[in-house]
Amino acid sequence: MQTVAGIDFGTTNSSLGVLEDGKSRAVNICNFGSDEKTLRSALFIDEEHEIFVGQQAIKEYVDSGGYYGRFMQSLKAFLPSQSLSEARVYGRRYTIEHLVSLLLSEIKRLGEESTNQPLDDVVLGRPVFFSENEENDRLAQKRLEDAARRSGFKSIQFELEPVAATLAYLESLPKGTEQTILMSDFGGGTSDFTVMNLRAGADLSFEQKRERVLAIDGVYIGGDTFDGRLMWEKITPNFGRYVKYKSMTGQTLDMPSNIVRTLCEWHKLPFARTRETQRNLREIRMTADHPEQIENLEYIIWENKGFAIFQAIEQAKKSLSSELESTIQFRDRQLNISEHVTRSEFEEMLSEDIGAITACVKRCLQTAKLNADGIDKVLLTGGSSYIPAIRDIFETGFGSEKVIVLDAFTSVAQGLALSVR
Repeated sequence: MQTVAGIDFGTTNSSLGVLEDGKSRAVNICNFGSDEKTLRSALFIDEEHEIFVGQQAIKEYVDSGGYYGRFMQSLKAFLPSQSLSEARVYGRRYTIEHLVSLLLSEIKRLGEESTNQPLDDVVLGRPVFFSENEENDRLAQKRLEDAARRSGFKSIQFELEPVAATLAYLESLPKGTEQTILMSDFGGGTSDFTVMNLRAGADLSFEQKRERVLAIDGVYIGGDTFDGRLMWEKITPNFGRYVKYKSMTGQTLDMPSNIVRTLCEWHKLPFARTRETQRNLREIRMTADHPEQIENLEYIIWENKGFAIFQAIEQAKKSLSSELESTIQFRDRQLNISEHVTRSEFEEMLSEDIGAITACVKRCLQTAKLNADGIDKVLLTGGSSYIPAIRDIFETGFGSEKVIVLDAFTSVAQGLALSVR
């Protein structure tokens, strides 16, 4: 039986499932030094037009100091955009389809390397709607299909991502069992919610499945948001957040927050590396009450250390899912950061985000014309589903007996492989 690939092409991370002898499994497609199973949905193109993909793209970007190349991520978000069809990098034109195909080609290569089988058939995940505009929605799927064909896939099918994520669960139910499910998918940049009425073993067309989607909603809050909260609250004080300095007229001023806030998105740090910023920081440091903190800020910007610090933040965040306290530790030749953080502190940092997610879930139920009693099961996937405060939203709102936590990073991809028709 031919091996089938299921690819969950995500905004932040992508994952691969394969169907072998009727069974689906996840394939580790991390391509550089990490225990992640996923591939970062990122590209780096250097001045010589050498292309790096995934975790290797991040490594090259960081090693280059952000000076010598173009870093790209979140390509999925541009698929439905008619106004953005290409990018020009050092005088060369790259279409959106070409850029996406570079990621899909790497996933295909790593999958074939792992299975020792050609991967010619693929089921690609797609959201219920790429765009509310029907024309843009069709454009996004066509671009993704063209990218897959360009990557060497011969047979290409599509499945709704939230439907795919439920397939392994539905297979455990007696055939014909019908349930109303709230699917909650927590990604790096967004949290997405789908209410669906599904039947185990039902052989439905793509359009019939979409008709069984009762409501969709989402918020631009995800794992990257939570990392940014930790950076802002616990780490930025090491980089001058509370520094005071003197103006040329002798007035005491607070550190400009726009410079410090740049730290909360590591990939934007090179954009802060301007002569104006350099001059401003030098002038602030001369009269600052804590000049060493400004030196730290100058160092992290010009040496492009943001990603390394965020790795330390992410490790602490993960440990807070199972422990009541953790420490964000980062040591470098100039920096020695050690910040203690408790789970209760972390939850307080996320209070507004938790409120926004809770409101979004309620809005999704209202759209579906249901209350909590009308939901049979709540399925959670994505890295942030491990955060106790996130789980508590659903266990409190629906009852812990209804909540099932799926594989955080590969449930959609494994379901896609299972959904081959």
